[in-house]
Amino acid sequence: MKYLIFLFISAIFQHLAALPPGAQGGDYLQVTGPCSLSFPADHGPHPGYRTEWWYYTGNLTGGSERRFGFQLTFFRTRLKPPSARQDWPEASSQWRTDQIYLAHAAVTDIEGRRHLQAENMARPVLSMAGAEQDQDTWKIHLNTWHALIAPNAHHLQADTEAFALTLDLKPAKPPVLHGEAGYSRKGQSPERASCYYSFTRLAAEGALTLDGARHNVKGSAWMDHEFSTAALQPDISGWDWFSLQLSDQTEIMIFLLRRPDGSLNPASAGTLVWPAGQTRHLSRDDLRIEPLAFWTSPHSGARYPVQWKVAIDSLECELTVAANLADQEMRTPRSTRVVYWEGSVHAQGSRQGKPLAGAGYVELTGYAAPFEAPM
Repeated sequence: MKYLIFLFISAIFQHLAALPPGAQGGDYLQVTGPCSLSFPADHGPHPGYRTEWWYYTGNLTGGSERRFGFQLTFFRTRLKPPSARQDWPEASSQWRTDQIYLAHAAVTDIEGRRHLQAENMARPVLSMAGAEQDQDTWKIHLNTWHALIAPNAHHLQADTEAFALTLDLKPAKPPVLHGEAGYSRKGQSPERASCYYSFTRLAAEGALTLDGARHNVKGSAWMDHEFSTAALQPDISGWDWFSLQLSDQTEIMIFLLRRPDGSLNPASAGTLVWPAGQTRHLSRDDLRIEPLAFWTSPHSGARYPVQWKVAIDSLECELTVAANLADQEMRTPRSTRVVYWEGSVHAQGSRQGKPLAGAGYVELTGYAAPFEAPM
């Protein structure tokens, strides 16, 4: 989940686009109720909304059991609402667009104790970026980076100066709709929401190139796709997001909306996915999350939790979740200008008295600077 990060992005680009005060909502489309998602159509972009992202993370194993984590995320933001087009001059230009695409990529080399990252940004013009559909397959791309979303497979590719990643992903379960059939509340009013679904267990296989050496890798991945227009409530300073793939073939997604005093906004919630793909909504009252250990970034000075006790009493589930590497901080000065933590984690615990293990990813925002802080 990158809701807070993308709100930062929207604020930055709306400032650059000189959007007048009070036009933040404008005549963008609003998420206020059932999303009525339909696939494959909704794997593609929703350009009438301000913000959108396609987000992949996962844990991979190469030769000699060498372990890696990865992230590849594509962002889309609309610079101005549709009504702003009336101010455009009549003469057209191939460079004209009211959208912009950004992307982040990262690899965590767990045994090598290093986190490699890259960023990208382009207008969706002249084939530099965008999203196109060919029959039932969507291609989300930014320069040479891309994600292909077909009915029964996904393909990822990102070539950077630090690494190259190519993965084929096969869904083990159908798309999971979070909240109320995909309508995911992020606050107390109906429009503070997003349309949000995930592929919570994707079998991954491909290649990762580091330091000129190719590693054939296998593992498991997770994909989020989310779009929205509304800003979060003013009392939210940050966001913690957990995606956990567990050994009993269940998955858990949790998002926590943090207030400045450390308490949680009541809209904080989650989803449990059973082995056959059925879901159970988890409310704020179901969740008890306690940080157990912290790491202070030498890069930004931010202090992040890197180990947690996760308890879901209604499921008789208790887990200890810990980072596989403390330094998995993302710094994006050339694109989103946001500092956040996005990292590979492992889990150990039990559910109904039976041992449970797992792997996943955690995202932490608002620790380097509160959400309310000006960019």
